[in-house]
Amino acid sequence: MSDLESIDLANPTEEHRMLREMIRRFVQDEVEPQALEFDREEKFNLDLFRKLGEYGLLGISVDEKYGGSGMDATAVAIVNEELSYSDPGFCLAYLAHAQLMVNNLAFNGSELQKSRILPKVCSGEWVGCMAMSEPGYGTDVLGMQTTAKLNSEGDWVINGRKMWITNGAIDEDGTPADICWLYARTGTDSKGRAEITTFLVENGMTGFSVGQKIYDKSGMRASNTAELVFDDCIVPAENVVGKPGESMIHMMRNLELERIGLAAMALGISRRSLAAMNQYASEREAFGSQIRDFGQIQRHIGESWAEYRAMRAYVYDTARNTDLSKSGNRLDTDGVKLFGTTIAKNIADRAIQVMGGYGYVGEYTVERLWRDAKLLEIGGGTLESHQKNITQDLGRNPEKINE
Repeated sequence: MSDLESIDLANPTEEHRMLREMIRRFVQDEVEPQALEFDREEKFNLDLFRKLGEYGLLGISVDEKYGGSGMDATAVAIVNEELSYSDPGFCLAYLAHAQLMVNNLAFNGSELQKSRILPKVCSGEWVGCMAMSEPGYGTDVLGMQTTAKLNSEGDWVINGRKMWITNGAIDEDGTPADICWLYARTGTDSKGRAEITTFLVENGMTGFSVGQKIYDKSGMRASNTAELVFDDCIVPAENVVGKPGESMIHMMRNLELERIGLAAMALGISRRSLAAMNQYASEREAFGSQIRDFGQIQRHIGESWAEYRAMRAYVYDTARNTDLSKSGNRLDTDGVKLFGTTIAKNIADRAIQVMGGYGYVGEYTVERLWRDAKLLEIGGGTLESHQKNITQDLGRNPEKINE
């Protein structure tokens, strides 16, 4: 019985506990002081981002021989939760780099690609992004129109545009990401479906540029969002990941980790919002009593606590049961993001309600968290896509309900 009582899903080992303590100190000392400023100015803190490399966080799931930390999905969740407690926008830039690009390369790239690129992205020398969505195609991945064709010299020529790309531009001058994990259409299979291939596009390659940086976003303003343009972009054959046409295999596997990361971001937002409204409920008095004595406030705090704790258990249980080297946990990675991201928005909304006018202004943080939380219901798969996936998976495997 004592072993069961000592289990902590969120910190299952001493290594995980030490990681959380380290990143929490970093957030308190360096992330929190800059969060409001960079949100207001809609700027990405590139210098602070590179510091994450010094702590081994940019390659958290990468083998140590390439400069990573060699940790698991639980560690990924810990970092995303702790960063998002203070600055979800900054964390989104981290997720786009460390999970969408770096982890993808670590588990799907060739030895040559990994040995050449991973040390640079793990250290922070290079900033990476992943480009999948297009101006007219998001969830409908197979509808993408960006194409890649072989030329007579054996290189690939890529044409198209990608939209809503986090880290697509790394500064205010429109400098593209140093390395872009790009999905492009290279053919059509026997059933008429698009064949998708992955390319590693590097800053400086002919025809690769930033079309525009996206401004005036509702939230996540501390991360750069950009349109990327590929205009007869020349990519050598050695920059193809795997074989042409097989990208759906590693795309689906990496989406599972992305959704855990996004759900963990929601957890950080929820914890900070809960802490803010709970503190305010003791500090603010009305009609001679602390406002925490009133039933309306008790409902906001009580429901938020229960939902936060449920989300925490689901996030870390899902992370514990996710093997980064293979797919197969779509049901719960979709489920945890479906549940967690909406809960985060609702808890942030309650925090604003409890704090009244103070909650509605940026200085008190929850206004920013509320705006940031909305993106989590859209990016990395919409709520509707998770509902579809879960329903389909339970239709195929109804026995999951009774496990």
